Amino acid sequence: MEYLVLALFAVGGYFISGINPAIILSKAVYKQDIRECGSGNPGFTNFKRTFGSKLAYVVMVLDLVKAAVPTLAAGLVMGKLYGMYQLGVTVTCFFAMLGHAYPVWYNFKGGKGFLVCLASMWILDWLIGLIATGIMVVLLLTTKYMSLSTMLAMVSCPIALAIMGFESIWALVFCALSVLFMIYRHKANILRLYNGTESKFTFGKKAH
Repeated sequence: MEYLVLALFAVGGYFISGINPAIILSKAVYKQDIRECGSGNPGFTNFKRTFGSKLAYVVMVLDLVKAAVPTLAAGLVMGKLYGMYQLGVTVTCFFAMLGHAYPVWYNFKGGKGFLVCLASMWILDWLIGLIATGIMVVLLLTTKYMSLSTMLAMVSCPIALAIMGFESIWALVFCALSVLFMIYRHKANILRLYNGTESKFTFGKKAH
């Protein structure tokens, strides 16, 4: 029974996280599809570079919330009923990232999943989320590369979970799978970093 409940949360996470605020706001406010602008990625960074900061941070918050809600619900229910809080969070996180990256609502063309993954790590354990966020902020301030900062930050999550303790090996496996999937989604960024052509992140207005 517990795995049926877990599967329902996984499916719910997929569909909820498939709703993309960057696509919705770009079309509703700017009459453009963010997937046809800049890098083509329907996420916070490309939205900010294309349209500026005005609504970019709204996109960021909504991406965090759409992941936090299903993963928290899964964790609480699975934890209360079956003592599987971490497994509920990590499995739902993985499927939420699939929904964000390959959303049925938008012809399976979505984002890279960093914010979905980060929000889920905060739900998994606030200390893991804090470590990842701290690493990301430090790297972003020093390197100015959002992609590099996010990837290295998320690598810390399964390492921290392994050190702090996990309730089942599958919770650790799905945590690691989520991070590896996010890195895979950044393959174009990795190539640009290697070639020295990756754009740097700015905190001000959109790039011209």
